[in-house]
Amino acid sequence: MSPIVKRKKEKFHLASKYWLLILTCVCVLLMVVTFMTNFTGGFLNNIGGYLFKPFQEGISEVGSFLTQKSDELKEMRVLMQENERLREENAALIAENIHLQQYKNELRELQDLLELAAAYEDYETTAARIIAKDTGNWYSSFLINKGTDDGIEVDMNVIADGGLVGRVSRVGANWARVTAIIDDASNVSSMVLSTYDNLIVSGGTELMFDNKLAFSQLLDREDLVMVGDKIVTSNISEKYLPGILIGHICQINMDANNLSKSGYITPVVDFEHLSEVLIIRQKKQGLEGM
Repeated sequence: MSPIVKRKKEKFHLASKYWLLILTCVCVLLMVVTFMTNFTGGFLNNIGGYLFKPFQEGISEVGSFLTQKSDELKEMRVLMQENERLREENAALIAENIHLQQYKNELRELQDLLELAAAYEDYETTAARIIAKDTGNWYSSFLINKGTDDGIEVDMNVIADGGLVGRVSRVGANWARVTAIIDDASNVSSMVLSTYDNLIVSGGTELMFDNKLAFSQLLDREDLVMVGDKIVTSNISEKYLPGILIGHICQINMDANNLSKSGYITPVVDFEHLSEVLIIRQKKQGLEGM
């Protein structure tokens, strides 16, 4: 018995040239329909619009967002540049204001020195600026920017704020050291201006916390000296010219011997904020030799 052999169905096959012809006819037909009926302008456009509208809206929103952010970045960059410019202008104005304040302070100090020089017109004076001082709050010892090149000598008296500051203790070519009357080792022969009673004014930086100088050896047998009296350098002082104001009596005490008095003086010079001083060119020894 012979086996049954099934024959495979033959597949439908259309030549390529026929497919090309069919597609060409379809395209021509669609073109005719498009021009004659406006089919694509209505139905096809509606379908296309329905399909592509979400994409277009999304792209539009993304574009608007990016444009907005770009504008914001540009505006932020402009604001940052403007802020930087304003900071620079502000810093320049602050520096200028500081300089103007310094000039104002210097002018006021020079005016004070001129008034002080007028008050001591019997003496020849020269102005100097303080360029350094010892450690601490007080100007008990400091350097000035004048020296032997400017005619400055040791023991020349130094004044400021209307009163006695101290004397030149060392001198160089373009500098000099001033030892103030508040120095712990300072002793100044002085007198009460109203009674001419002599006394000794002693320095002490600890006393300056209370803005005081100490005085001692005051003989006031008639009890004429009072709180508020002016204390000036006396004519018997070895280093200081006579008549230079030191301060005012703020306290008087009777000593244990019941003969002499001691107490405290409020100095007229602000020994915490000195910057400019006047040096009296004459010296006590020079005046005595005249």
